[in-house]
Amino acid sequence: MDLRAELLKSIWYAFTALDVEKSGKVSKSQLKVLSHNLYTVLCIPHDPVALEEHFRDDDDGPVSSQGYMPYLNKYILDKVEEGAFVKENFDELCWTLTAKKNYKPDRNGNSVVSHQDAFKLWCLFNFLSEDKYPLVMVPDEVEYLLKKICTAMNVELNCCELEDYLSQEPQGQAGLTVWQFLDMVNSGRFLRGIDQEAVSMAVEEVYQEVIEDVLKQARSLRGYLWKRGQLRRNWSERWFMLKPSVLSYYMSEERKEKKGSIALDKHCCVEVLPDRDGKRCMFCVKTSSRTYEMSASDTRQRQEWTLAIQTAIRLQAEGKKSLHKDLKQKRREQREQREQRKAAKEEETQRLKQLQEEKERKLQELELLKEAQRQAEILLQEEEQRRRQQHEEMQRTLEIQLQEAEQARASMQAEMVLKEAEAERQRKRILELEAMQERLQEALQQEVKARQDEEAVRYAQARLLAEEEEKLKQLMKLKEEQEEYIIKTQREKQVLKQEMENKNKCLEEAQKQLEEVRVNRQRVDQDVMAAQRKLRQASTNVKHWNVQMNRLMHPIGPGDKRTNVSGVFAGYQPLLSRRDSSLK
Repeated sequence: MDLRAELLKSIWYAFTALDVEKSGKVSKSQLKVLSHNLYTVLCIPHDPVALEEHFRDDDDGPVSSQGYMPYLNKYILDKVEEGAFVKENFDELCWTLTAKKNYKPDRNGNSVVSHQDAFKLWCLFNFLSEDKYPLVMVPDEVEYLLKKICTAMNVELNCCELEDYLSQEPQGQAGLTVWQFLDMVNSGRFLRGIDQEAVSMAVEEVYQEVIEDVLKQARSLRGYLWKRGQLRRNWSERWFMLKPSVLSYYMSEERKEKKGSIALDKHCCVEVLPDRDGKRCMFCVKTSSRTYEMSASDTRQRQEWTLAIQTAIRLQAEGKKSLHKDLKQKRREQREQREQRKAAKEEETQRLKQLQEEKERKLQELELLKEAQRQAEILLQEEEQRRRQQHEEMQRTLEIQLQEAEQARASMQAEMVLKEAEAERQRKRILELEAMQERLQEALQQEVKARQDEEAVRYAQARLLAEEEEKLKQLMKLKEEQEEYIIKTQREKQVLKQEMENKNKCLEEAQKQLEEVRVNRQRVDQDVMAAQRKLRQASTNVKHWNVQMNRLMHPIGPGDKRTNVSGVFAGYQPLLSRRDSSLK
């Protein structure tokens, strides 16, 4: 903590004490008086012109702390020199201003600490408080200060009771203000059974150790030692007080008359001397300019002093002006590290909690997924079983349809064999007719062409039958359509048969007409008439054979046979026309 920060803490109390309305602003006249007093106690030359210029009356209204800070920094704090003033007088000024308004001891005189001890506790509080405004002292520093006071009185602090007290305070966990701290000490809750004088001595000891930097080693290193003079070489008893940078000695413990001081630096050293000249427990402090010989009352006191002086020399070598400032900084760093570790631990705990919640959520989702998977597996098994049953039923149905189709194909093949035998017979008769139609070449060629067409139709019919077999295998599900198609084909066959009978009737009528023509043409050569009769007979046979073939070879399909039969008659129509023309 630098000097500016220490002074600002005390000035802050003085400024807030002048803020009667608690508005954060102080009247200019009061700030003038405060600034004048600060000039005095800090031993700074007065600058009334700057003071009057900064607080001139033409600027209406009180001044806030932000408005006062530029003047305070420029004309007061920037001019302060360490060691040029007595800091205790400065603290007493600020304490006097703030105590009148805020410090309220017991009116009955039952306070544990006196007004002067309260001032020292206020100084200790300012030293140990955090560098944040409003000033508070964290619980760790409160415990540290109370332990120091209790240790000076050789009593033990009840830490559990202190924690209970801090937990009961509204802002206890964040820290205590100086007035809360003084009220807590004056309540006697932690100093029961101890008189005011013992408390005052303990506060004084802690004050000198912490504020005045009086070093302490085992016991408070303030006391009488025998010192040998430099010129007269006589021994004199002096009251010594050790600080980190200087060892001062006085005429008595009241410290009213200072006899001298020994400046300590890294070039100094402490040595133990043998007993001589009737003095025992001797030691000396060697500086760069002089050697100081001293004598303690016993060996223990000498050891404490030598160790303490060596500690002060070590602090000077390390560049540390105040042991307690360094310790305070270390405690603050430790608190910050604890806070960081606590925050990291809380963050880690929060993260672990989030991970645990995430894990539980994922486990729940996993359980839901497992349950859904089990349900899906059950549904899948049921669907698979249902599908298997449907497949088996369909397979049985298809097997039945296949058997029926096989039976139908077998019957059709048997019928085809019969038709082929009939066709063979018809073919032989066609050959006979071809021999008879030598003189009717054109008619014979047409008949041959018709026969070739009929053979092509037969081959096409055979191919269609093969394709139909494949379709029967692939379209086993169409049994009903196949049966309807067969019924339709049978109906068409009956229609064709009826048409064939009608054609035969027409042919008979034509033959009758031919017979009448033959009777009328009796003069025609008998051979020609015989040939004509044979030709008519052959034509009748060919037509009959064609009709039979069409009936047998027509593919099983709706509306095809009638078209094929009409095509056959259309092929023979030219032959009949030529025959009729020849007869004419």
